[in-house]
Amino acid sequence: MPARKKTPANARQLSSPAFRLAALDQDFLLDDARRGLRFQLEYEKAEEALRKWGVRSTIVVFGSARIKDRGPASHVRWYRAAREFAAIASEQGGALDRDKDGQRDNVIATGGGGGVMEAANRGAADAGAPSIGFNIRLPMEQEPNAWSTPELTFQFHYFAMRKMHFAMRARALVIFPGGFGTCDELFEMLTLDQTGKGNRLPIILYDEDYWRGAINFQHFVDHGMIAKEDLSLFAYASSPEETWRKLLDRGLKAGNGPPGGSRRRKAKQSAR
Repeated sequence: MPARKKTPANARQLSSPAFRLAALDQDFLLDDARRGLRFQLEYEKAEEALRKWGVRSTIVVFGSARIKDRGPASHVRWYRAAREFAAIASEQGGALDRDKDGQRDNVIATGGGGGVMEAANRGAADAGAPSIGFNIRLPMEQEPNAWSTPELTFQFHYFAMRKMHFAMRARALVIFPGGFGTCDELFEMLTLDQTGKGNRLPIILYDEDYWRGAINFQHFVDHGMIAKEDLSLFAYASSPEETWRKLLDRGLKAGNGPPGGSRRRKAKQSAR
């Protein structure tokens, strides 16, 4: 008969939650009192990866996750436009290759989900450039799309930290049609610009008819809620090429994309 294992005298101490290493103690780390620490970790994890990839600046693309490449004609049109714009911006903006300092500029950054976000990440992939997905887990959505660079695809719990990463490196902002979430992101960036709390950056609303129908900005002016000059914080565009041109006209500094950029995109698209 095998000898019965003797319970060590310090078994209670070894099994006590207090004895767990703090870094491995999920109950400790997920307690409300550690919210500040978790907030900092969400910042540090993404920041470290972005630095390793030499991402100095981004072009942020917002828009609805409900827009698909199959469905209503307007949705297909917006999806294709977001994809085409991201390819143009990636080819001509400086995201394809690192500069002499090892940095990339104007890397496409999205929320990393479906719809417009997927289209923009896909367009960057068409051009052979990296792109970023700042994803957040929501009840209705969403998993990361298949087109953002895996090493630059992050999951956030806190909306505030996700928005901070969007704003930190943004050199330009393009807003495609969307709903509450897109408007939330738009107005946050407009407020940072208006109040001087963020860097001044060109903001383009894609599809003038959609946005004029969705938001009557002149109404804010008429009732004294914003200054007339605040309407100059953004501009409208209705094609991918016009969007890129207006970003440049409004101060975006483009990198030197290789001459073969467009050929690389065509080769990738034909392979798919």
